[in-house]
Amino acid sequence: MKAREQENTPNRLDVALGLRIRQRRKALGVSQTALAEAIGLTFQQIQKYERGFNRVSFSRLVDIAHALDCRVVDLIGDLDDANIPSPLFRQDTAHLRESGAPELLASYAAAPPALRRVILKLVVEIAKDQHAHQAEGAAAAPAQLEQH
Repeated sequence: MKAREQENTPNRLDVALGLRIRQRRKALGVSQTALAEAIGLTFQQIQKYERGFNRVSFSRLVDIAHALDCRVVDLIGDLDDANIPSPLFRQDTAHLRESGAPELLASYAAAPPALRRVILKLVVEIAKDQHAHQAEGAAAAPAQLEQH
């Protein structure tokens, strides 16, 4: 990756911390605006923190943790664990930026274990089916071109 592209790409740790802030905020039912007002910022700044586009300073992280009624360690957890392989971690957090992904994950975690298995199986089957349809479409495209 070029140095210029790296400058525009959020750091994986900033993205992961932002996701944890978002998850905690949503679990408490706190809006971005309410969190922003509690710590003297705009909701746009909270959005940037949650997406990892802006880094959260330590003093601001303490403010956020207090506003979300938790400790800094509750937000940071094991983010600095060097045993997490970077490419996989980046891939996983990239999926979490998809629209609805954090809500889906929070809802999944709140479901009873037996229901989680059913939900996971359903989503995996939907993804497989979608992938199969895409593969069929790609295979059919060259055949259609040959007929013309």
